[in-house]
Amino acid sequence: MTSKSPTPVILDVDTGVDDALAIALACRLAELEVIGVTTVAGNVDQQRATENTRRVLHLLDAGDVPVAPGMTGPLIRPHRDALAYHGPNGLGGLELPPSPGRMVGAHAPEFIIQAAQEHEGELVLICLAPLSNLAVALLLEPELPRLLKRVVIMGGAFTVAGNITPWAEFNIFVDPEAAAIVARSQLPLTFIGLDVTTRVRFTREQWERCRGLDHPEARLITGVSVWAFEHRQVDAYALHDPLAVAVAAVPDLVGVEPAEVVIDTGLWSTAGQTKMVRSGGQASEHLVALEVDVERFVALFAGALRLPIV
Repeated sequence: MTSKSPTPVILDVDTGVDDALAIALACRLAELEVIGVTTVAGNVDQQRATENTRRVLHLLDAGDVPVAPGMTGPLIRPHRDALAYHGPNGLGGLELPPSPGRMVGAHAPEFIIQAAQEHEGELVLICLAPLSNLAVALLLEPELPRLLKRVVIMGGAFTVAGNITPWAEFNIFVDPEAAAIVARSQLPLTFIGLDVTTRVRFTREQWERCRGLDHPEARLITGVSVWAFEHRQVDAYALHDPLAVAVAAVPDLVGVEPAEVVIDTGLWSTAGQTKMVRSGGQASEHLVALEVDVERFVALFAGALRLPIV
């Protein structure tokens, strides 16, 4: 009996604190093979996101994973970062050494298209950032919905309040026009929004248990968490992006409902709001996660990263 080959994935990131942990999780899960990482302006500017990504991969001894920088801002709107949440360098103050790892010549949208063509019907794209890169890739290659096996998006707030405004989740809010292009497409989308990501949290107590461990994954999670626990003085923070990675590997971690997803692209306070329209079999119908198996996720996360937090 032969074991199942890992699923090839690309991570599309704006590497801040939870992106860094998501990268680590993707690199350590046997179900996934990270064939590339693309970067975009979001939590931090694109240049910082690219540098953070390369340094995290280097720490994880995965510096050979190609990194492709992408969009330097939203399609239309000014860029809005989240440095207040992720710290001045985006990694919660953790300073990592520079990476000798390779950059690719292609820009992120081109890299996504090329990889989808090379891995036709097999590639899963995991979007952990504003959807600017994916929207451009979709506009450049209308066949992308046929080429990609699945797209897992950390984004949206469907039955709960937003985290950047009362209506909108950050990734969608930063570039709602890009999100609307993606949501209107026939891409096989699964939205992992605040409805489920806010239920999976890394606590101060768990952080304390990880401190002093001397392996790359522990050094990463303890280091990027300093800003949250010592500067912001929170008791816990949500593992938004790691949950999306986990769902790419183990889809039944979440309970989903099919629905058309509508994005508010207006100029008023509800910009970036995500709505579910249960339309019954429309071509643009996607999956929206509304339930999550918290204990199973925590066990998977802790086991993959060798953390004593279960």
